[in-house]
Amino acid sequence: MMRELADNIMDIAQNSISAGASLTEVHVTVSHEEDRITFVFRDNGCGMSEEMVRSVMEPFTTSRKTRKVGLGLPLLRQTAEMTGGSISVESTVGVGTVVTAAFGLTHIDRPPMGDVAGAFFSLVMMNPDTDFLFTFDYDGKDFTFDTRIIRETVAPLPLNQMEIASWIKDCLSTEINELHGGNFS
Repeated sequence: MMRELADNIMDIAQNSISAGASLTEVHVTVSHEEDRITFVFRDNGCGMSEEMVRSVMEPFTTSRKTRKVGLGLPLLRQTAEMTGGSISVESTVGVGTVVTAAFGLTHIDRPPMGDVAGAFFSLVMMNPDTDFLFTFDYDGKDFTFDTRIIRETVAPLPLNQMEIASWIKDCLSTEINELHGGNFS
């Protein structure tokens, strides 16, 4: 099991990048009313065959050539299910993939959320040529961060240029912490 849910964000989004996605969307919704945390990952990568979608939840299934072990989705499923949640994977070859995972918000076995802003920031910095759309919704208050808009604004500078990276880090941290008052785990 991953130690924090933010680790899952990094892992699953990195799968999208490995699948050749030029746009990776990560939507995080926290609802106290529904007692749920929901992650939705959507990408425009190469997608998966029906056979691969059926087997992708099995440990050690991977399409990567660099390693034979694929544990990200099985671990995410285990974490979701042990908190009373669920996971689903939809994919179409040549179109992309959508992974939806729900967790019991107040369930005793739910790992802490961790540093979501840091996870988003790391994804952008490690993949400066990939576009990301991040949304964080906390009980109906939301924040959206779209690298396509930032890229247009700062062109021709790269997103990982020092001053831009510093602004991105501050923006993500400030906006996400403001939604939950800085006391969310």
